[in-house]
Amino acid sequence: MRSRENDRLTITPLTVKDECAVLRFSGELDRASEEFYLDRIGAVVTSGYRHLVLDVTALVFCDSRGLNCLLALRWLLHRREGSLLLACVGRRLAAVLALTGSTEVLPVFTSVSEALRTLPADQRPEWPPVGSVDPGIPLHSPEPLETSWQQDANPHLPLDQMGPDSRGPDTRA
Repeated sequence: MRSRENDRLTITPLTVKDECAVLRFSGELDRASEEFYLDRIGAVVTSGYRHLVLDVTALVFCDSRGLNCLLALRWLLHRREGSLLLACVGRRLAAVLALTGSTEVLPVFTSVSEALRTLPADQRPEWPPVGSVDPGIPLHSPEPLETSWQQDANPHLPLDQMGPDSRGPDTRA
């Protein structure tokens, strides 16, 4: 499914098993595709998937807003005792992750197979998928973002997405 904003981002479900989904990201993850991303990924998480492997081979651009989207997803999955694993990270995204120190919280793997091997065997979907696979993942959230993402203040979402009452504690010195 493509974002409505200039076809900037595509999220394609590849395979699933129980609470694990493998998704391919193509295009650009930035401010223009943020709402699309939050809606689609919110739907995946709300459907019960706690372990997500993102194949980002075809993600050609990710700025600080896109990085915050990934960190917000990692935060949400961590709260649900899940994980976010990035596979096939390109040179540009790897540089953004390294520059910001995000590789400490966003594990990076050279392949989807490598990422899946870090999950419990009973949670791993078949990889590569055999034949025509329709993972059946809903890619539109019936809940508003406030319900699916902001149960508690998520420090990685921009304040305009969280609302004025979700700022969390003041950490200024």
